[in-house]
Amino acid sequence: MFRLVSSVVIALLLVACTSTSQETVGQRRAEVQKMVQETVSSVQKHQSNIRQKMASAPGYAVFSNANVNVILASFSGGYGLAHDNASGKDIYMKMGEAGIGLGLGVKDFRAVYIFKTRKAFDRFVESGWMVGAHADAAAKADDKGGAAAAEIVADDVEIYQLTEAGLALQATIKGTKYWQDDSLN
Repeated sequence: MFRLVSSVVIALLLVACTSTSQETVGQRRAEVQKMVQETVSSVQKHQSNIRQKMASAPGYAVFSNANVNVILASFSGGYGLAHDNASGKDIYMKMGEAGIGLGLGVKDFRAVYIFKTRKAFDRFVESGWMVGAHADAAAKADDKGGAAAAEIVADDVEIYQLTEAGLALQATIKGTKYWQDDSLN
């Protein structure tokens, strides 16, 4: 178990340290778009109507996130985009998260947020704050293992989360800040 956690931590650190300074803005945007398409396709395997929900909502967001939980504290960071269905505009964003609660582990996960109201979408893009409770258990590497998660968030937002890889058992109260990525917008 220690080896798996160590391997995931090292892998996440290597990914986090990868320099994108030599990539063009277009290449970086293409990487985000690829992550979005892969995430939505993965969610669709479990939620067949996800694309219809995304299309009928005022907007949606898709994020890639790496999370570390050490005993009483949880931290994570990631990137993604919010899509405004009214204008067709993609807004490239970053995120950071901190929480308190019990847990231990590291995981890499993806999330799709569907905004049920225009007000909720605008608030997300403009202020970017979300507060909620989170509980999950994950033991996954490649296509092996499994994960279960539950998330409670106010503000008329539906969330679908998939664990890509990691080993974690946690229950936290957390605050998340999303902000526009000036280098990609």
